[in-house]
Amino acid sequence: MNKFKNLFGDKKVVIGMIHTDASPGTFNYKGNINDIIEKALKEALIFEENGLAAVMIENMHDLPYINRNVGHEVSTLMSIIAYEIKQKTDLKCGIQILAGANMQALAAANSAGIDFIRAESYVFSHIADEGIMHSDAGELRRYQKMIRAEDILIFTDIKKKHSSHVLTDDINILEFAKAAQFFLSDGVIITGSSTGEEANVNEAELIKTKIDIPVLIGSGVNEKNISTYFPFADAFIIGSCFKRDGYWANNIDPERLNNFMNKYYKLF
Repeated sequence: MNKFKNLFGDKKVVIGMIHTDASPGTFNYKGNINDIIEKALKEALIFEENGLAAVMIENMHDLPYINRNVGHEVSTLMSIIAYEIKQKTDLKCGIQILAGANMQALAAANSAGIDFIRAESYVFSHIADEGIMHSDAGELRRYQKMIRAEDILIFTDIKKKHSSHVLTDDINILEFAKAAQFFLSDGVIITGSSTGEEANVNEAELIKTKIDIPVLIGSGVNEKNISTYFPFADAFIIGSCFKRDGYWANNIDPERLNNFMNKYYKLF
């Protein structure tokens, strides 16, 4: 918890999602890297102007995703985007590289000088859209030590969205959280079943009372339910709520963003 507070302070934090446009080599790539960088930076500035303390970049437009094995054409661009955001804003910045490219995300974060990554399948294996994804906590933490990136926080999904957990059906989400804590996670992320779907507030409450590391809500947070989640989480990762029509792939809707933040400030 100390590392989390050293980064974000004592207040609960909103982390705005920046879904970068499709990367080189992916099916939807449009052929202009500068446009990708400029759009991501523009969104970061919008978030900063509206009072957010942190953002996270994610290559969600890189459909269909590859299981772990993301190439340098993606990770290097993500690192450049993160570096630009870090240099041109005062925002804390994180990164996730889909799908499950945790080592690439950590390397990109280290090169860009940013603050945290979001890692999927950190503990326990699951079946993702991309196939079976095995846990990588040991490899990831050893790699972190090897590249001397210990200051970068690693937030880890548990029972994550867009996945089948039949392989671990006998293990409840609290045991996932305890395992993540034991394996040195800097915070666990709870999600709904898919992007934009609400997380289970009862699970959030249970986990918050039983573990000593931060709890982050990673999907489905909006203006209507933020007050419900607020007591049971240390951070809120928000994408869809801030987009036009509440859909992750659309542009930021300033009115939706402003309405949410006004509601959020009243909770303190």
